[in-house]
Amino acid sequence: MEKAFEEIIKQIGEDLERDGLLDTPKRAAKAFKFLTEGYRRSVDEVVNDALFESDANEMVVVSDIELYSLCEHHLLPFIGKCHVAYIPNGKVLGLSKVARIVDLYARRLQIQEGLTTQIADTVQQVTGAEGVAVIIEARHMCMMMRGVQKQNSVMRTSAMLGVFKDNAATRAEFMSLIK
Repeated sequence: MEKAFEEIIKQIGEDLERDGLLDTPKRAAKAFKFLTEGYRRSVDEVVNDALFESDANEMVVVSDIELYSLCEHHLLPFIGKCHVAYIPNGKVLGLSKVARIVDLYARRLQIQEGLTTQIADTVQQVTGAEGVAVIIEARHMCMMMRGVQKQNSVMRTSAMLGVFKDNAATRAEFMSLIK
């Protein structure tokens, strides 16, 4: 990967011998590896058996989970927050594991629509919940730094499963809790 970054830097017309660029290919490769670490991790590793028996049967909401991902079309960042809710069905997930699931998929080349669905499907699979809801709000650098250059646009995506999809009152409760 380091060699690839060397070639990119050369192709834009920069001098790899310039003081500020001497270690840039190595640093860029290290950064890109970190930003895509979701490919080298699994759901089992992230959840790490942190699923617990519980009588809880009311909505669990984790809101404002920061996320950073790379657009699969331009390799530019999109940055935002994710809100996740689920209705337990005998088991609850360790709190930090919800954020780790978000990171698992955000640290891959993505489109926001797919990221939203992957998070919802995984929380559903892991917990066996009666329903899962995920909303992501993000700003996309591919839209801000290039192309239409719209600085204040926010993309919102949602995935509703189970009772969140089938029951308008449950969905409305989730929406009111994340406002």
